[in-house]
Amino acid sequence: MESMGKVKTSWDLYIEEALPKLESRNLFTPLRPMNISIPGKGEGAQTKFDEDEYETYDGIQPWDRLAAQIELPQTFFQRLLNGFELVSKYELEENEKICSNQETHYKKLILFAGNDFLGLCRHPTIAKATAKAAMEQGTGPRGSPLICGYTNYHMALESSLAKLKKKEACLLCTSGFGANLAVMVAIGSIVPVMFEGRRPTKEEKVAVFSDALNHASLVDGLKLADRLGGVELFVYKHCDMSHLDALLTKCKNKRKVVVTDSLFSMDGDIAPMGELAQLRKKHGFLWVLDDAHGTFVWGKNGGGLAEEFNCEYDVDISIGTLSKAASSLGGFVTCSKIWKQWIQSRGRSFIFSTIAPVPLVAASYASVVVAKKESWRRREIRNRMKELRALTGIPVRSQIVSVMIRDVKQTLKASHELLESGFYCVAIGPPAVAPNTSRLRLTLTAVHTSEDIKRLVAIISKYVKFQVSGSSDCSNYISPRL
Repeated sequence: MESMGKVKTSWDLYIEEALPKLESRNLFTPLRPMNISIPGKGEGAQTKFDEDEYETYDGIQPWDRLAAQIELPQTFFQRLLNGFELVSKYELEENEKICSNQETHYKKLILFAGNDFLGLCRHPTIAKATAKAAMEQGTGPRGSPLICGYTNYHMALESSLAKLKKKEACLLCTSGFGANLAVMVAIGSIVPVMFEGRRPTKEEKVAVFSDALNHASLVDGLKLADRLGGVELFVYKHCDMSHLDALLTKCKNKRKVVVTDSLFSMDGDIAPMGELAQLRKKHGFLWVLDDAHGTFVWGKNGGGLAEEFNCEYDVDISIGTLSKAASSLGGFVTCSKIWKQWIQSRGRSFIFSTIAPVPLVAASYASVVVAKKESWRRREIRNRMKELRALTGIPVRSQIVSVMIRDVKQTLKASHELLESGFYCVAIGPPAVAPNTSRLRLTLTAVHTSEDIKRLVAIISKYVKFQVSGSSDCSNYISPRL
């Protein structure tokens, strides 16, 4: 890969200098690779991970449509309509009824609020891979990755994700939240290790610049990093590259890190990837990208927004999740080999978490294969984005769309009418968002249909005055590859 052959950055050299300090104090924590034997195939038999053995399909299949449907207990559905969702006694009564196997009636709805963007949750190839691993290996995982849980299944998944992200290495974590915590804490621990025995000066600390609307996991991770005493934190205005450039220029710290989401989950807007790449060349910072909502959805091969905007080799550490478009569970960090060693030794949320069980890892590996090969799913998401733009005039930038209604009562009323019409959407109001910005948050998937979009818009248009241009062209607000 190109990233393996390039000249080492000052950050690579810095981590190479720091790692021996961990080793000298017995703080380096190695992974312990293990093979799981296959019953009836003799000692040393290994599972083969051949992508060609995974069956994929061209176009939507009957099971795909089930990924866009949910069923709510009729009593809970009625509570949503009546505004009693937050009353605890009703929840207790409902759960007791379901758990006691009493007869329960359900309401079927089209889901516009999930994160299964590619619609993989009912894919038979992924289900078969999961079942096969469970039958051969059981549930697992037997321990943490630093003790006895790191198997050939986990290594195969890491390898596939590193290849997808054009990175040397990958580290699996229990969740995307945990992956972000691990990276932030690992960055925050560099200076304390390097300057053991004395307090570093302000300029010797690592300066970390974070977007104002970064995900809660990044925010919490940075708070923990700050407590270690080795970082100086700066928050720049949301996607404001002029502000970030000014902060970077003014900062006297030798080592700088910029941390940002790629696609922001509440508004669906995308970080200015090209401008960030240019600023990295100018200031030489370490670029950490949380690509949770971009991975598998964007880019020709599903490599995410760094692939979409052709800046994969500018991103130093790319963090992702398997719980959204991969329709599985877990998080991961892709980076250089030496950064992987540092994070696995200093990222506490990684060190002290049990690794994912083998069947789940097998499901994730199959999801990576299917997501890469069934590129039509990414095209279908783009088609739904185009259709929504054409019908509403909303500047749709991604598969996550906020429809501003502003008034709280009108937003709830719209949400209720959507429910009655068979759509499950999320109404968001204060205090989750600022006053007068109440909205419907929609998530578009590969298994929604044109008819779904038309019916959805017909209802929402009763509450929002859309400015429709009459053109379905959206090249001015979505990446040029659309």
